[in-house]
Amino acid sequence: MPGTVITVTSGKGGVGKTTTATNVAVALALQGKRVITVDADIGLRNLDLVMGLENRILHDLVDVVEGRCQLQQALVRDTRVDSLYLLAAAQTRDKADVGIQQMVAVCKSLSHMADYVIIDSPAGIEHGFQSAVAPADRVLIVTTPDVSALRDADKVIYLLERDWKHQPGLVVNRYNAKLSRNGELRDIDDILDILAIDLLGVVPEDKHIMLATDRGMPVALNKRYYVSQAYRNIAQRIMGNNVPLMDFRPPGFLESLAGMFRR
Repeated sequence: MPGTVITVTSGKGGVGKTTTATNVAVALALQGKRVITVDADIGLRNLDLVMGLENRILHDLVDVVEGRCQLQQALVRDTRVDSLYLLAAAQTRDKADVGIQQMVAVCKSLSHMADYVIIDSPAGIEHGFQSAVAPADRVLIVTTPDVSALRDADKVIYLLERDWKHQPGLVVNRYNAKLSRNGELRDIDDILDILAIDLLGVVPEDKHIMLATDRGMPVALNKRYYVSQAYRNIAQRIMGNNVPLMDFRPPGFLESLAGMFRR
């Protein structure tokens, strides 16, 4: 059976789409799944940087579709997780250089090499988005709780449902539970009321994500980070397992509370 092709997209840039794609891919690979990530953001590639593989790119997606190399030659294995691979985007080409049918053909071939193919889509709704969505069996929408990101996500969801017949899953990124409890930021229920799609995961706001991303060391690789559990939970749900949402209280909160009652 071929693997599942999952496109990770968003309406608005800067919401953490590439970081989400990377860490979900890592979490799936850590479960023993063979995973291939594909950077579909041609001309503005970043997936190689976030994965920490930028110095190992010899060939890219455009090289494959234009016949300068075989697909297997363009795949870069992540030495930290043996079952994780990257197909990088070209830096000096344009999104129009890879057509929709070419992307579909590449991803079909990749799906016979992996359990999961994770496509990092360009933000927005133009040609690059269409090429990234066309091969997808499933689509994940990444958004933050702010109003502009939610409005753009709602537009993308509408297009996915109308034009591509997809029922996307939702990942809420940079969720600040304290601000939500104080009424300063939309809570999860508010977000779900606005977007009306199934929730696949919530990633709390955490400085370790930014620091790990900047070092090319996906936070999901390190279980000691509290936030890494969020990506592992998303991976479990993708695999069909039912796991609860994280407890968004700070680490040690329950122990501290118990200590107060013992005093």
